[in-house]
Amino acid sequence: MKFDALTAISPVDGRYRNKTNTLAQYFSEFALIRYRVRVEIEYFIALCEVGLPQLADFDTARFTTLRDIYLTFGEVEAQRIKEIESITNHDVKAVEYFIKERFDAIGGLDKYKEFIHFGLTSQDINNTSVPLSLKEALHEVYVPQLIELIEKLEQDAQAWSQISMLAKTHGQPASPTRLGKEVQVFAYRLRQQLKSLERITLTAKFGGATGNYNAHHVAYPAINWAAFGDKFVAEKLGLQREAYTTQISNYDSLSELFDTLKRINTIMIDMNRDFWQYISMEYFKQKIKQGEVGSSAMPHKVNPIDFENAEGNLGVANALFEHLSAKLPVSRLQRDLTDSTVLRNIGVPLAHTIIAIQSSLKGLHKLLLNEKALHQDLENCWSVVAEAIQTILRREGYPNPYEALKALTRTNEGITTESIHAFIETLDVAENIKEELRVITPHNYTGI
Repeated sequence: MKFDALTAISPVDGRYRNKTNTLAQYFSEFALIRYRVRVEIEYFIALCEVGLPQLADFDTARFTTLRDIYLTFGEVEAQRIKEIESITNHDVKAVEYFIKERFDAIGGLDKYKEFIHFGLTSQDINNTSVPLSLKEALHEVYVPQLIELIEKLEQDAQAWSQISMLAKTHGQPASPTRLGKEVQVFAYRLRQQLKSLERITLTAKFGGATGNYNAHHVAYPAINWAAFGDKFVAEKLGLQREAYTTQISNYDSLSELFDTLKRINTIMIDMNRDFWQYISMEYFKQKIKQGEVGSSAMPHKVNPIDFENAEGNLGVANALFEHLSAKLPVSRLQRDLTDSTVLRNIGVPLAHTIIAIQSSLKGLHKLLLNEKALHQDLENCWSVVAEAIQTILRREGYPNPYEALKALTRTNEGITTESIHAFIETLDVAENIKEELRVITPHNYTGI
């Protein structure tokens, strides 16, 4: 059966491929191979620059030609590496052999070929390629979409800044608020976590078979290989080298990153559930698209499917982020292979997150404010001004104000404008205080 969107096992590569295809250039098998080639080429160039005697006569003008190997890398080249891998049964060694083939094709580079992958182990390539791909995916795909969501929330918060709304704590009527402020809460939380995300420094392992530069040091003991590694990882890849490692990365920075991404997703779950609830409460209606069907049986329905889709995908993403965060920093002794297969999945929770962000945005753009419903809920709940009245009475030294309002409002009888105002008239306070109390309504008792 031919692979396509209809035959894909994962919805990330099937149903939702149009939403996630930008991530393919960072997390697909093709992308991983291309990043490996990039790291190998940049490492060879760095060896030339550090002054190894055997590379002293390498023509630096050819660095551009070498970089073209990964800059022009395409599916034909990736397929060639897979062909080599079918023989070597080793994916990173296949990359090394491929680059040696390209050196042969360029010509005049035969004596330099053994400095490709010189002194390295596979994880020096994998543990730089993966964080590099993740860093670029976050910068180029994830963060711009998250910012788009935050900015949409901020725009809506501003547009609804003067819309009074009955708050609900424990599902019960509470002190009124403003719709715009409640939306701003989510924008604020997401911006705070975005700052946390941007503070994280992605690190990489680069130190030979067990992290000690054994092979490098035995061949060239006069070179400070730790300093070389620091400079290479920082200047060529934009990462920070982990100073002490086993054969593999410590993965602590990735764990920190995944925990932060999970926390951002948790905020978005909270946001989507609230908007879902507001639609259920008819605070919002949804724009109707011609031809769409809300239910196969009930013609009237316009379901909040975008917010539900987002919530579901965020849940899947967080389950995977949780496993990545907990598993990757744990490895038996100097290395086991469990990290290798797990690392291949880091694009999956990001893909589910991207799907969720886009669904959230779609849902937000479909909202139609039903101001009448918000107004009516406030009008039906005059009991919420009890807090305001008893607070002013406290200020005035009135005896037992909380208890007086409790007796008035904790009843199954409806509290109305009339009953509140009638209560005010019974109070033994100055007329100016009564007037101060009379102007309080559920619509204007919204704080700052």
